[in-house]
Amino acid sequence: MKIYSEITPLNSDDIFVILDHRNAKFDYPVHMHPEYELNLVLNSAGNRIVGDSVAKYGEADLVLIGPNTYHCWEKDDDSKEDTHVVTIQFEQNFINNDLLAKNSLKHIKHLLEHSVRGIEFFGKTRAMASERIQKLPGLSGFESAIEFLTILNLLASSKEQKNLTSVGFSSKPEHSISTRINEVYYHVLENYNDVDLNLSSVARKVNMSDSAFSHFFKKRTNKSFTQFVIDLRIGQASKLLLETSDSIGQICYSCGFNNVSNFNRLFKKNRGSTPRNYRNQFQDHSITSEQVPEIKEEYLRVV
Repeated sequence: MKIYSEITPLNSDDIFVILDHRNAKFDYPVHMHPEYELNLVLNSAGNRIVGDSVAKYGEADLVLIGPNTYHCWEKDDDSKEDTHVVTIQFEQNFINNDLLAKNSLKHIKHLLEHSVRGIEFFGKTRAMASERIQKLPGLSGFESAIEFLTILNLLASSKEQKNLTSVGFSSKPEHSISTRINEVYYHVLENYNDVDLNLSSVARKVNMSDSAFSHFFKKRTNKSFTQFVIDLRIGQASKLLLETSDSIGQICYSCGFNNVSNFNRLFKKNRGSTPRNYRNQFQDHSITSEQVPEIKEEYLRVV
């Protein structure tokens, strides 16, 4: 799949930039950029690509996308003509602001840490945030900065959210307030391609018995350790299927699966299609090189 790198209009003096598109044409191909992006799509329906997730969206869609997570919205042909897209972009270093380390703003930092997997917001949260985001282009100066932080606070405080990409798709481990869980995440991320990676070896690493570690891990993550490893390996495999031309067999073994048959079975169980069909599905969403000149060339380059 061809992926483009977007050069955003954000500069060093900006806290954020806001792009307000009326009658949006959805002519951007699958792309990524190092900035955070909060995207609100109204009066439209179609397919949304975020990382290894392809999903239908309809009427209203609100997604926070972390740095270098590729994404694209595709509008259905029979969708409404008055599509409205409001995009807020802010720099990657925003998360390192000392203010976000303070207790009253730590939840915003946690939100941004999780956004590397893409976060969809729904329900009342989406409705409330949508109203505020649509008013943001009309504000300026201090008032706009306060409203921007208010929107992030609303999103970070909400439980009406879900991650879009699989746990293994990101090159960063999931953030957890538990030091022990973080240690496990890092260890598995570094060793997921080892066919001998198992519960016992990781339990020993964190000085716990197998049964105690199994109970502890499931309580903290709401999934078994075995399923976590499978999810991570499938996520890494998905990434390789989309970003490389490696064969199914090469990807299978490089992600820690011990045979292609088992890989195909687990991939289909978790993704709903075989690895080959999954790759083909995304190829169908890629833009052809002949279409690229329609887009502002100064803002895109192939990666």
